[in-house]
Amino acid sequence: MSELLEQFASVAMSRRPAALATLVAAAGVTPKKAGSTMWVSEDGSLLGSVTIGGCVDTRVIERAEHVITSGAPELLRMTLGDEDALELGLTCGGEVEVLVQRVDPRIVDDATVLAYEFARTAHESGRASMVVARLDRRERLAVDESGATAGTLGDELLDLRAGEAALQRLARAEASGVERLTYEGGDASLFFERLAPPETVVIYGASQVAMSLVIYARELGMRTVIVDGRERMATRARFPLADEIFVGMPSEFAERVRATKQTYVVLLAHDYKYELPVLREVLRSDARYVGMLGSRRRGDSIRSMLKEDGLSPAEVGRLRTPIGLAIGAKSAAEIALAIAAQIVAVREGKEAVIERALPNVAATPSARPAELREPAAG
Repeated sequence: MSELLEQFASVAMSRRPAALATLVAAAGVTPKKAGSTMWVSEDGSLLGSVTIGGCVDTRVIERAEHVITSGAPELLRMTLGDEDALELGLTCGGEVEVLVQRVDPRIVDDATVLAYEFARTAHESGRASMVVARLDRRERLAVDESGATAGTLGDELLDLRAGEAALQRLARAEASGVERLTYEGGDASLFFERLAPPETVVIYGASQVAMSLVIYARELGMRTVIVDGRERMATRARFPLADEIFVGMPSEFAERVRATKQTYVVLLAHDYKYELPVLREVLRSDARYVGMLGSRRRGDSIRSMLKEDGLSPAEVGRLRTPIGLAIGAKSAAEIALAIAAQIVAVREGKEAVIERALPNVAATPSARPAELREPAAG
């Protein structure tokens, strides 16, 4: 679960009012992104931080008591001198904006409570959501990928307009941020807070390439899952950074754990009997990326088999093989780098632009030294 939703769960269990402080904007380079939160409870206890400590968090804590008592939200705008900025990790002076709002988990129809409960349910179900807050009121509205909503911004017309904008931001996988919307009733500055399950790279085949790919994926902030039938290969010693290791038939995992829009599937087994059952599942799922190690000729053969199995041209067309950006990769680490780079390009919608700028060299088994070729992931 995300840090914010974990914090919310703790506040909800406490059954005590709290002030929710959200970093909505920061001018400068800071280690905390928009959407960073801190909860200040009625008794003064803290969860999280909006920056990395220092004057901003101190100011938030000072105002939290007033916000809890009055119920009125406050948008704190703070100008930082160079000394204060350095304390927060900013390269130089700048400005930060922090929205502080009261949340009372005892009130069952509190719009903010409803919004975050909804977002938590969506998160646990593998769906991304946006929680939208007005900068001048305490209500919040949550919208998930399906368009379902919970909570309110206090105006039906604004709820409709904000819901549309939230869905657009979800579709583009936009980060949290402030946006000013115009609607029939006027206009409003809103903070759109993206809450999505962590992106996960599922790697079928515990090869040397997989070992490097786990390291790259972790640096990109992604979860990693290793799937392989060989106990001696899929070990914690070989994959100390993997979030999960599944030893068993790859097809069983693909059937049991449905890939979502937050899933990137990488097949490194290089064995038809293990690849085809997995591909039948993942190409029909919502997986955002499906890549398979292999030459163009082998890829064509796999695609023909999948079509014979009844997959549509659109489903088969989702398969990326040869895998990875064409950077001339040869070693295991280089092939993993090419795959990680392609995943980032797909995530950011830049794959076509990048591939046009690269030479026509693919990451294929034939491009690898013989000693890097692994036995099948049985």
